[in-house]
Amino acid sequence: MLDSKRPKHWPKASYDPRYDPIIDAGPGHNRAHAPTYWVDTAGDVPQDDGPISGDVDVDVAIIGSGYTGLSTAIHLAKEHGIKAVVLEANAVAWGCSTRNGGQAQISSGRLKRSQWIQRWGVDVAKKMHNEVVEAFELFNDLIGSDDIDCDPQTGGHYYMAHRDKMMPKLEKESALLNDVFGYGSRMIGRDELHESHVRDQEAVGAMWEPDGTCVHAAKLAFSYVRLARKLGAKIHPASPVMGWKTKNGVHHLTTPGGTVRARAVALATAGYTPPGLNEKTKHRLMPILSNSIVTRPLTDEEKAECGFQVKSPLTDTRTLRHYYRFLPDDRVQIGSRSAITGPDAENPKHLALLQKGLHRKFPVLEGIELDYSWWGWVDVSHDMMPRIFQPDKKQTIYYALGYGGNGVMYSAQAGKRMAQLVAGKGQELDLPIFTSPLPSHGILTPFRRLGQRVMYPYYYLNDEIL
Repeated sequence: MLDSKRPKHWPKASYDPRYDPIIDAGPGHNRAHAPTYWVDTAGDVPQDDGPISGDVDVDVAIIGSGYTGLSTAIHLAKEHGIKAVVLEANAVAWGCSTRNGGQAQISSGRLKRSQWIQRWGVDVAKKMHNEVVEAFELFNDLIGSDDIDCDPQTGGHYYMAHRDKMMPKLEKESALLNDVFGYGSRMIGRDELHESHVRDQEAVGAMWEPDGTCVHAAKLAFSYVRLARKLGAKIHPASPVMGWKTKNGVHHLTTPGGTVRARAVALATAGYTPPGLNEKTKHRLMPILSNSIVTRPLTDEEKAECGFQVKSPLTDTRTLRHYYRFLPDDRVQIGSRSAITGPDAENPKHLALLQKGLHRKFPVLEGIELDYSWWGWVDVSHDMMPRIFQPDKKQTIYYALGYGGNGVMYSAQAGKRMAQLVAGKGQELDLPIFTSPLPSHGILTPFRRLGQRVMYPYYYLNDEIL
């Protein structure tokens, strides 16, 4: 029996039985969606092509039916005339794409522009910036088309300083964005923030970026499904890849219903990548759990106290940041990092911590009823940046992974880039995220979780006390 204090839509074992991508062999077979706000309010799940039922030969098999896999299928068809087959272990868009916060920002991976410069130098950082600018344009074109219905809420991205010490850091980053990259960010003080944007009581100010859009996460995914199938792709749920052998350059992917023989394979499994799926992706990611909650609709008095005049993305400056927003139906959604392991995901203490985060920002919402709570895995790479890459030029295997929680927008571009690689037309892709593999965790691989247990208290100390 669920605790009466838990949200109305608390995840149940039948949806997501404490799945852990480091421990479990795979994400399961034909599991239903997690009970997220997005799935509950998206309308009917789109038609698909049913599970694989027999052996089949295909040009391209895409593993994973989330944003990246579907974008790859869309762009293979639109730009290269290739009709791919998408294999999904469970329900369509079962993983990240129906569990995220629906926030599209002009970023890719976890690193800031200043960190790009430190790692690659100014020239490469500028090219990387141009890549994400192009990516946001592609995303805008997609969600603005007649084929996509995802309730976009524009207005820019607000990077909220949760303590005084964070304002100088944001000011420095804003100046860098403007002076080096020619990007029109600006700083907002606490008084202006509260008067004209949002009355986050914790925030002492914010850096505003012009590009930031909130979307309905599941409507976006389901629209991608419909568009991919309209363009000729086939999407097969309940078809987990349980075995993979390559014979004479052809990939034999074993599913419960038959073998898919593919001349090329594109991996788009994000935080749900099984450890034994392929050697090229084994131990290349650090799956991190993220929790999300959605309140009941706010009353007029609560809305006035919270002062939401924007419905675009809000994130704070914590290392384990909170991402939050005001939804079109007057609810508040907020998410942050949570448990370290899958078996601990439904421990009530993680829900309580997220509720405290909401109450710090909006004290009037302390004790408010929650209608939804869920969790999901984020694909964080060892160096905090994604890769869209062909790991072996002799093998027709490709992957697009490692967004670190910033994949809602960039996954559209990543799918387009992976389609280019699959079609043999990616020679001009010369950025490090296209020319180098996901870095291995090396000797640290067996100790990744131990490192998390050490670092999470340190992050808390640095974010809240020091």
